[in-house]
Amino acid sequence: MSSKATGISGLASRYANALFELSDEQSALDSVAADLGTLERMIAESADLGRMIRSPVLSRKEQANAIAAIADGAKLSALTANFLGLLARKRRLFALPAAIAAWRKLLAAKRGEVTADVTSATALNEDQLGAIRRALKQATSKDVSIRTRVDPGLLGGLIVQLGSRMADNSLRSQLERLKIAMKGSA
Repeated sequence: MSSKATGISGLASRYANALFELSDEQSALDSVAADLGTLERMIAESADLGRMIRSPVLSRKEQANAIAAIADGAKLSALTANFLGLLARKRRLFALPAAIAAWRKLLAAKRGEVTADVTSATALNEDQLGAIRRALKQATSKDVSIRTRVDPGLLGGLIVQLGSRMADNSLRSQLERLKIAMKGSA
């Protein structure tokens, strides 16, 4: 299993590098970043889209037509649409999520940014995200890009992961720690 994951990761990295070089040459980093963010949200929100990009049953032509329609409907840039078309023609759409992640890492490295994954019980507003971004910038001395995720099971608080470091200040974790402490004292 890990060799398969490594193979997909390597494949995705090669495609991400190619897209990154083209988008950098064409001064289109910001538009491609927006396009990839749109695609990421679409994949996360649509189980059908996720199945389509992973489906070995669909022909190259069917995948290419579907992804072209999606790119057109989402008003993606020509560069991103051409990238998606290439993935479809090469039957590599399954690598799209990993390619997006690899592309984002390249962009962050170029800009001297780090990416933090922030999970909260409810969606965060711009003021809250700004406060988190400022706190993380102060802690890391780098610009921080934030990816958010909502997990109502946290009940409250946040989980922040920055590289290999994680701070779990969720209400769920605090209750678990209290439960363990109470069992120990009984």
